[in-house]
Amino acid sequence: MPHSQEVDLVALERALRAEVDGEVRFDPGSRGAYATDGSNYRQVPLGVVVPRTVEAGAVALGVCARFDAPVLSRGGGTSLGGQCTNEAVVVDWTKYCHRLLSVDPEARTCVVEPGIVLDELNRRLAPYKLMFGPRPSTHSHCSLGGMIGNNSCGASAQAYGKTADNVRRLEVLTYGGTRFWAGRTDRAEFARITAAGGGRARLYQDLKDIVGRCLAEIREGYPKIPRRVSGYNLDSLLPENGFDLARALVGSEGTLVTVLRAELELVEVPAAEALLVLGFDDIHAAADAVPALLGHSRPTRLEAIDGRMAQLMREEHAHLDSLARLPEGDSRLLVQFTGDTKEQADEQAYALLRALGREEDDPRVVLSDDPAREREMLRAREAGLGVTARPPDGSETWEGWEDSAVAPERLGGYLRDLERLFDRYGYRQASLYGHFGQGCVHTRIPFELRDGKGVETFRAFLFDAADLVASYGGLLSGEHGDGQARGELLPRMFGPALMTAMGEVKTLFDPGDRMNPGKVIRPHRVDEDLRLGAAWRPEPRETHFAYSDDGNDFGRAVLRCVGIGNCRSHRGGVMCPSYRATGEEEHSTRGRARLLFEMLGGHDDSPVTGGWRSTEVRDALDLCLSCKGCTSDCPVGVDMATYKVEFLAHHYRGRPRPPAHYSMGWLPLWARLARTAPAFVNAVLHAPGLGRAGKLLAGVDPRRDVPPFAAESFQAARRRSGGTRPDPRDARTVLLWPDTFTNHFHPHIAEAAIKVLDDAGFRVAVPDGPVCCGLTWISTGQLATARRVLRRTTRVLRPWLEAGTPVIGLEPSCTAVFRADAPELLSGDQDITRLAAQPRTFAEHLLGHAPDGWRPPAIARAATVQTHCHQHAVLSTDPDRELMRRAGLDAHVLDEGCCGLAGNFGFERGHYDLSQTIAEQGVLPAVRDTPPSALVLADGFSCRTQIEQAATGRRALHLAEALALALDGPLPADHPEKAVPRPRLRKHRHRVGGWHRAAGPEGMRR
Repeated sequence: MPHSQEVDLVALERALRAEVDGEVRFDPGSRGAYATDGSNYRQVPLGVVVPRTVEAGAVALGVCARFDAPVLSRGGGTSLGGQCTNEAVVVDWTKYCHRLLSVDPEARTCVVEPGIVLDELNRRLAPYKLMFGPRPSTHSHCSLGGMIGNNSCGASAQAYGKTADNVRRLEVLTYGGTRFWAGRTDRAEFARITAAGGGRARLYQDLKDIVGRCLAEIREGYPKIPRRVSGYNLDSLLPENGFDLARALVGSEGTLVTVLRAELELVEVPAAEALLVLGFDDIHAAADAVPALLGHSRPTRLEAIDGRMAQLMREEHAHLDSLARLPEGDSRLLVQFTGDTKEQADEQAYALLRALGREEDDPRVVLSDDPAREREMLRAREAGLGVTARPPDGSETWEGWEDSAVAPERLGGYLRDLERLFDRYGYRQASLYGHFGQGCVHTRIPFELRDGKGVETFRAFLFDAADLVASYGGLLSGEHGDGQARGELLPRMFGPALMTAMGEVKTLFDPGDRMNPGKVIRPHRVDEDLRLGAAWRPEPRETHFAYSDDGNDFGRAVLRCVGIGNCRSHRGGVMCPSYRATGEEEHSTRGRARLLFEMLGGHDDSPVTGGWRSTEVRDALDLCLSCKGCTSDCPVGVDMATYKVEFLAHHYRGRPRPPAHYSMGWLPLWARLARTAPAFVNAVLHAPGLGRAGKLLAGVDPRRDVPPFAAESFQAARRRSGGTRPDPRDARTVLLWPDTFTNHFHPHIAEAAIKVLDDAGFRVAVPDGPVCCGLTWISTGQLATARRVLRRTTRVLRPWLEAGTPVIGLEPSCTAVFRADAPELLSGDQDITRLAAQPRTFAEHLLGHAPDGWRPPAIARAATVQTHCHQHAVLSTDPDRELMRRAGLDAHVLDEGCCGLAGNFGFERGHYDLSQTIAEQGVLPAVRDTPPSALVLADGFSCRTQIEQAATGRRALHLAEALALALDGPLPADHPEKAVPRPRLRKHRHRVGGWHRAAGPEGMRR
């Protein structure tokens, strides 16, 4: 019987709310967001508890026990074996319980709460020159609690071992309420514990009895290989291993206890590193070479990349710089060494080469001691799961047999037999890579999980694969754990005595099977609870966008999310700003994708109902900034910004929209109407009474300043000045795109761009009539209008489109529309196809197409540069970096994420606080720290507006402004942006509501 029918959920929720200091959520949206992890499995939770303290988490567990409700402790939720999905109360420790409680540098230990993220822990340990050794590929977002539950490893386990090898003590809580610190237990300590009586004493004594009955089986029954993660670590309870209960509990996946705190053993941060990359004819030859490499050296990492993985990277245009540096060969081994000095690390690599009889200049050898380059190459290897999950050919690959391990000396033979098994089942083109120094093989297989026959074949393959790896003395899991994916297979690897002992341990700690039930011991079948499965029947959906990379199928696009969780990172890149600010799973790209998956239907128990009208999906998407960071930073290319506007288009079809959709969504129209009296409009918008009322009607947050309209638009000024109309067919002609923001608010940027383009020898044309990319209509989901706007624009642009004239974009978000959104929204429209091929950023054009001999003007300054999210995600920042370098700019390009304004998002009522929180997480502090003599550059209108309105004391320049300024001579020493004249607004006054406003940026006065 499902647990939801056994538990009084109403009373349980009421008790949790009354007794727990935390967030208690039994709503459909929360349950949908937590319904799956990174695996093939899906189970809708009973509810979610987010405790504010560890003590509150313990109280929540006690309440659940009182109601006999199953419990699942969850960290980053990236588990590939189904450990983090269950029909239970999910306790998410990551939002609040993430403190580093203490550090002992002398003992090289620390104490942490379970929700702390690995990278964050290591950042806090950096001042002590210490770190936690194991480092999974999810290090930017995996929690220590999750690593302990899973016994995580990563590439660095070659040097530092598994998580179990680095845990000293654990504070744990059983379902029955027994709470204690567990660790190594000598005879005196064991006697003290048992003499004290109580629940802990009974646990220790019974554990000793279980182990005592199975001493021989435990000593002989576990495979003697480095990567043993499967099953419970009963061997840690052997007398010769110190009866270490902490290490025995590591890897038990929340099925035995809940971890409240952990004392960890730390290692020194390596002083120097060297990376040796060796090329081989195929992955089998690479595997065959591993024993010799290990025989001649002691690397800290020994990783493998096969030809299929490299091919997918090239097809997906991912990690191309790293691929270019790889040596010749189909497959490669990446061998890293560390030392106290650079010379020491290098010598280990040279010694290995000598032992192998290879020379440094061998085309199949690359040696690097550049830390930045090494990090990039190792990051390419870490990207394996994302790269192989959704190949460009439209196929899908899945977990299930992604983590087997054998002894390194048997690796080559195992890989050959595994590929024969693939062929027997028709599973071809599976990439093979992983931690070859410890015999751990990662792969993703094109299982067919949508129909009964495919699921039946999937199940048969897993049992045959389990028998194969067992025949090699290997393991079902060398890193990812058992969960549901491998729990049913454990008897194929462990004998009956060991399985019986593990079952007794499960019963001892959790007699009612309420701790993450159905995983590891007494597991559900491997083909139950599938996220897809034979009974999955999603409803087909007509869509506005083509989703051409996903077979024109919105459902397949949503399924791109495989739960990797990079959107839950806290630093670097762009994705996902709302999650970084809220810490909420629903506000991560992954959480939103989960809700969209539930919205599509297909499962009778889906908590999300209403289809496109779903309020749960709407609320989750409301805080999506549409930054598009996920399109580039998500390893599988989830495009949540597009999914959001698709949803909005259907959600509001035939009914009223939020006010902001009419005000900011139709901004290009209102901006053109404002041209008749811009000074009057500015006065009205900024008058205290009318301005506030106008913001209320427009859905704009009252704390936001509305940017003033320029006195004259760029296009109007251009017409008034009688600017030339160059021939579109002239090779020197470029069309400068008059986007709404530049045209109506910052026309001086367009003038600056013309000045620089003229200096470079180009002839600049500007459209005479009104044109628009439709960005504001697209971002608010008014897609029918956006189509009309785009079609009207292409009619105006037709002479330039037919001539192939380059279109120079100054506003990154508008340029990105032409390259990404418009071709998907108007798929098959030839004018749109032409237009998509012709836009260039200002820097792209100057860098790649300026006449030979032209050099940008010398600026010779430092600069803090904020990259617009859409430029990061859709365009490229490389041309801008190179152009700034040639201009003599010492550019510090921020890696601090989104500015938080993101088009209309930061202006909308209800978004202001989040917008500011995002900005204060990195961008604004960096701007404030910029020296007075340095420039602040931001090409995006939103970024400039956020910087100027946030009391930074600085005004950001567009790169075009900086270059135009430099054409006039040396920049001033202090706040160079002050030398750029703001457009003078016309000097007549309007009396509005008892206030006078001089129509300009100087502000209001009586």
